[in-house]
Amino acid sequence: MGLAANRWIPNPVLYLRGNLAPLAALGGLILSICALASLYFWSRNQESHLREVQSVRERASADRRRFLHRLDHELKNPLTAIQAGLTNLSDEDLGEYLCNEVAAVRVQVLRISRLVADLRKLAVLENSVLETTMVNPGELLTEVIDVFENSASIQERNLALILPNAPRPLPDVVGDPDLLLLAIHNLLDNAIKFTAPGDTIEVRASENGHEIVIEVADTGQGIPDEELGLVWEELYRSKQARGVPGSGLGLPLVSAIIEKHGGSVDLRSIPSQGTVFSVHLPVRS
Repeated sequence: MGLAANRWIPNPVLYLRGNLAPLAALGGLILSICALASLYFWSRNQESHLREVQSVRERASADRRRFLHRLDHELKNPLTAIQAGLTNLSDEDLGEYLCNEVAAVRVQVLRISRLVADLRKLAVLENSVLETTMVNPGELLTEVIDVFENSASIQERNLALILPNAPRPLPDVVGDPDLLLLAIHNLLDNAIKFTAPGDTIEVRASENGHEIVIEVADTGQGIPDEELGLVWEELYRSKQARGVPGSGLGLPLVSAIIEKHGGSVDLRSIPSQGTVFSVHLPVRS
């Protein structure tokens, strides 16, 4: 009797296993739901944050454009009046001291005029639509080199243009030839400013399959590591640039032009040895 009764007693181990399995499954389901809900809300928060950041950037960009337009408007008329007044001054009517002072004023007025012109270019560029055509990089770079080879600013520097011929010349890119010419001109002008007679400046180009890479390299004074990220900021002037003509807008203008063409520009530099600026432009499809 006792043995027969024991056969009907459920196995406690099997009984517990049979009841824990659904509980474990239910617990896993709840955890999965909680994890998915957390992921969903995190994703929504990230999207909201990104939209907020984008909105802040757009407002900052709009404020900056308004500032540039206002600055251009406020400076243009006074500069025109000052330039007209300086033009009417005759060196014959001035003593030697005043003649030197007026010459210094003319230099500074010219500097401010160039600054205003570059500010205007930046403001216009951000709102303009590119008038694109097929641009031959080799011809573009040759034109830039020709401008500087006939300029007194080159001053005994060794200027070289290196273009590939094998297995083929550089393919065309789609862009605004005037703006691209201005970008490379600014990079080469920057290299001349920060090199000395006897230094070497190379303008070289290559193709890596999906983009054209144009490099402007020099053996000049280089850029300190702590300033590498600052040179793209508008109106930034490094300590090394003191006494060197410039507006602090040449490199930001280069960056804006290249980004407008769907490309990018970067640099690497070794202090006291030289700098390389690299422009990346997508090739035409």
